[in-house]
Amino acid sequence: MTQPTNFKTSDPGAFIRANTQLHEPPLIPEVKLHLASEIVPIWQMTEEELQENGLPPPFWAFAWAGGQALSRYILDHPEVVRGKRVLDFGSGSGLIGIAAMKAGAESVLAADIDSFAAASIRLNAEVNDVSVLVTTENIIGSANQGWDVILIGDMCYERPLAESIEIWVRSLVAEGATAFIGDPGRTYLPKSGLEKIISYAVMTTRELEDTDVRNTSVWKII
Repeated sequence: MTQPTNFKTSDPGAFIRANTQLHEPPLIPEVKLHLASEIVPIWQMTEEELQENGLPPPFWAFAWAGGQALSRYILDHPEVVRGKRVLDFGSGSGLIGIAAMKAGAESVLAADIDSFAAASIRLNAEVNDVSVLVTTENIIGSANQGWDVILIGDMCYERPLAESIEIWVRSLVAEGATAFIGDPGRTYLPKSGLEKIISYAVMTTRELEDTDVRNTSVWKII
């Protein structure tokens, strides 16, 4: 069985440093992230192997197409977040929240229930010289905590999760928040109540997406 370097689940930060490299996502060269690559063992570990070692799937170790597209849009249109309080939901690596801070957001809360993702977000924010608040609380269904803008990258891959997120975020939009989704055509993206803002061709890898490029769109919830 392939073993990751310095296997210590009790210290997520040390694990991330030992098993990733700093890379610039193809669509977002302004940002550096601790990401898995072909030359580090975690890239090749199966979900079963990860579970046996006490590790959740390392969604935080990849710059997913939906997150790249939404980050690109935010950086190119900083007025969307400038001076506003932002929620980066299902943050993973923290890419979207970091992009929002670089675009002039007043504050960002990056929410991800995975403690390894939380450690990754903190490390990546430090590398990019921005300040991002992090929570591992499951906030689906919670009241708005002062967020003006809600950003969601690539979270529509499972029906129950996508449906619960949609119901919750639509309730926040009805109360006055603005919400955007970055999505590369996942099965459970809502079929209505969305306005397409822009699309990008996002370079990816066949190990992640079975293709070299994903046509990925940014949607506004209306």
